[in-house]
Amino acid sequence: MFFLFMAVMMLPFFNAEAQQNSYYLSADELPNAVYWLPAPPAPGSSQFMYDISQYYWGKSQRLDTARANKAIREAQYEVPDMVRQFSVVFGMEISEKATPAIYNVLNRGVLTIRLSASKPKSTYMRTRPYAYFNEPTLVPGDEEVLRTNGSYPSGHTVRGWGLALLLCEINPDAQDEIFKLGYEWGQSRVIAGFHWQSDVDASRMLAAACYARLHTCQAFLDDMAAAKKEFKQLKSKQTK
Repeated sequence: MFFLFMAVMMLPFFNAEAQQNSYYLSADELPNAVYWLPAPPAPGSSQFMYDISQYYWGKSQRLDTARANKAIREAQYEVPDMVRQFSVVFGMEISEKATPAIYNVLNRGVLTIRLSASKPKSTYMRTRPYAYFNEPTLVPGDEEVLRTNGSYPSGHTVRGWGLALLLCEINPDAQDEIFKLGYEWGQSRVIAGFHWQSDVDASRMLAAACYARLHTCQAFLDDMAAAKKEFKQLKSKQTK
C-alpha cells in the first residue's frame, strides 16, 4: 500500500516532467512575438478593413463544398491528426509506429513552435471574427472554447506552417506540395471563420522564426539527424 500511495503521489511530478521533456525550448527561450511582431490591426484601420474583406472572402469559399470540407479537416489540432493529412504530400505514412524518429522530431518541434503563440495571445486577447460578427463557423463544436482564446496569432497556423518547415527539411524533394498544404492550412482558418487574415500572416512569420531558433538546440539537431536517416532508409526500401 505504501508503494502504491507513493506512486500515486508522484504521478503529477512524472506528468509535468514528461510535458517539459516534450519541448526543445521553453517559451522564454523562443522569439518573443510581443516584442518584434506588430500588434494586430486596430478596428477602423486600413489593415483591419483588409481583414474584414478577407473574412468575407473566406465565407465565399465555403460555397465550394470541397474547400469547405478541407477547412473542416484542417481544423485538426493534435500532431497525430495533422501528420496523417501531411503524409500524402510527404510521400510516406507518418506515425509514431511507422516512422518513430520522424514522428518524434515533428511532435517535439511543433509543440515547441506552438509555445511561441502563448505570449501574444494572452497579451492582445484579440476577438475572433466569428465572435466579432456573431456568425457561425464551419466547426461549431470549437466555437465556445475558442471564444476565450485570443485570435492573434493563429495557433493552428503556427502548427501547420511549422510542420511544413520541418517536413521540408526531412524531404526537400517534396517541398512544393508540402508548402502548398502548409499554406492552405492557415487559409483554412480564415475560411472556417476562426481567424483574421492578419492572424494567419503573423503566424507564418512566427513559425519561421521559431524554426530558425530550433537549429540552435543540440537536442533538436540530433533528433532531426535521426529523422533524416530514417527517411533515407525508408525511401530506399520504397524504391527497391
